[in-house]
Amino acid sequence: MSKKFNITVDGVTHAVEVEELGGSSAPVASAPVAPVAPAPAAAPKPAAAPAAPKAAAQAGDVTAPLQGTVLSVDVNAGDSVKAGQTLLVIEAMKMENEIVAPTDGVVKSVAVKKGDNVSAGDLLVSFN
Repeated sequence: MSKKFNITVDGVTHAVEVEELGGSSAPVASAPVAPVAPAPAAAPKPAAAPAAPKAAAQAGDVTAPLQGTVLSVDVNAGDSVKAGQTLLVIEAMKMENEIVAPTDGVVKSVAVKKGDNVSAGDLLVSFN
């Protein structure tokens, strides 16, 4: 037994015929199916509400250089850090990327935690 379906891919509708396998039904010969005119486009969906705004980065703050998942956070608020010291590790495309302090300073706050997903430009660590 075969069934006919209309499938829309990228706004173009295609008519397809699908043969159900299994059971004792014999194969069904089918004639070519003529293309179907595209269905009228649906009204655009309203824009989703924006996500909660992330804290804006200030001078000296460290932002994510790429999108990824925070694997570890190696500093806490109040910690003194030296330039080049690892602050946290972000995994992106199966690679671990160490994010390091750009200068000596004191950590004012840490905006992420282990397991967070970050986008490029998101605030990671604030310095005094």
